[in-house]
Amino acid sequence: MIHPDTKIKFISDTIGYGVVATKFIPKGTVTWVQDPLDTVYPPTAVQKLPPEIREYLNFYSFTNRFGDKVLCWDNGKYVNHSFNPSCFTTPYDFEIAIRDISPGEELTDDYGYLNIEKPFVPLNEGTERKTVYPDDLVTYHGQWDNLIRNCLPYVFTANQPLLNFIPKQTWETFKTYKDHPALMPSVLESYFNPIKSYEKHVYQSKHQ
Repeated sequence: MIHPDTKIKFISDTIGYGVVATKFIPKGTVTWVQDPLDTVYPPTAVQKLPPEIREYLNFYSFTNRFGDKVLCWDNGKYVNHSFNPSCFTTPYDFEIAIRDISPGEELTDDYGYLNIEKPFVPLNEGTERKTVYPDDLVTYHGQWDNLIRNCLPYVFTANQPLLNFIPKQTWETFKTYKDHPALMPSVLESYFNPIKSYEKHVYQSKHQ
């Protein structure tokens, strides 16, 4: 579920549509939570879909740590990529604002943590990174962990309209890292390794 103070807006001919804030969203605010209405497609279910439907699914969904496709039921699927994102993932199936987001400003993600299947070159933002790769989580998880950990103090002072959509046990666990941020699990836990998944599938097939 995307933050309620957002809406879909046409950004440009190059980018298309995106999600923008309709009110000020402070740093540390939970901006998206995976909820029960989001549809999760295991690889076996994806393979059974018609090619045209699979193409749409691949475009609008992301891949979780298990290799499943997750399709957001609301405007969350329109959040665009940026190498300077305003939001970032945690290992707990929710994202937070890593800086203040002003009204009219886009909510963006770094697609490098969404387990893309193929590299792609997005709009040039003048950053050192120019290409998004499938293994960006492996490459950058260290600096991304620090990014999230530095935001932790703000998470527990910001108003959280999406808090009721986060499982209570998940939030209680997350709260334990407020005073011990270095102990928070790495975002690398969100990484899906297709090679290991294939090897596991082959092993299980041989031993059934």
